[in-house]
Amino acid sequence: MAPRPRALRTLLAALVVTSVALPLAGAVRPAAVPAPAPTALAPLDSATPAALDARYRAARDGIRAAERMATGHGDRRRAAALRTMAGTGRHFLSFDGRDGGRTAEVVGDLAHADRIAVLVPGSDTSLDKYGRFRAGAQALQGEMGPRSAVVAWLGYPTPATGSAGSLTTGRADRAAPQLDVFIRELSAAKPGARTAVLCHSYGSVVCARAAPELRADTLVLYGSPGTGAHDVGQLRTRAVVWAGRASGDWIADVPHLRLPLLVTTVGFGTDPVSTAFGARVFDAGTGGHSDYLKPGSRSLRAIALIASGQSPTEEHRHA
Repeated sequence: MAPRPRALRTLLAALVVTSVALPLAGAVRPAAVPAPAPTALAPLDSATPAALDARYRAARDGIRAAERMATGHGDRRRAAALRTMAGTGRHFLSFDGRDGGRTAEVVGDLAHADRIAVLVPGSDTSLDKYGRFRAGAQALQGEMGPRSAVVAWLGYPTPATGSAGSLTTGRADRAAPQLDVFIRELSAAKPGARTAVLCHSYGSVVCARAAPELRADTLVLYGSPGTGAHDVGQLRTRAVVWAGRASGDWIADVPHLRLPLLVTTVGFGTDPVSTAFGARVFDAGTGGHSDYLKPGSRSLRAIALIASGQSPTEEHRHA
């Protein structure tokens, strides 16, 4: 469906505003909190309890080193967050505190899991806003139940909502190879496990860019502004592709277009929950853009079923 003229004007106005505001904002933004370079780790090729424990210890050491540097820098908020992340019972496969942070945290018993879900976040996710991302992973693992593990993969610098970066595929293009490598290592470590990659908001653009090489059984796109692909066929993936959008999600008002400009293309094209896109569509309930993994929600239940290799009981398609 062609975008409404008013919606198109709104998008163009937003582009003008962000193109002017972002350079100014960058000029006055405080310096990033420094963090040490992480210790180089060998590829994850085993998920035995001993191998995972060694990996978790190495990541914990890195988090504590970043905490000390944040404390020395005078950023008590970041230091407190890192102190929490290094606590007993937290399990990170990797950690890099630089440039907003890169992490891969395991919720559940990865060594004995036969169903694995990897969460790929959208805009505005960083170490300073990590709590909500982890809470979603916890809720999903609780819904999936025993012998499941959820990995909260913050493997790229996410764009700010409404920024120029959130309207183009640039960050997703750079993130996709990192996601491919991570899923490939995870598959090698857990060759018999079922793997679902769950992609929220701008994260669905990352997943779409990675899709041709992604070793996943299932891709789930939720709260998606589009993927940059015209339809499922253009993703060139063997994974089963699902899509869902809650009725209270503001992302529904984003125009589904691809607008070529002088040096880039803005927008992500076909609505993933439309018949034209061709994904299997699930009922995501009535929540808002950040509510898909909210405990007790219809969307959480549906996503957990899909990640476990089952179909939601109430599948439907949007026009």
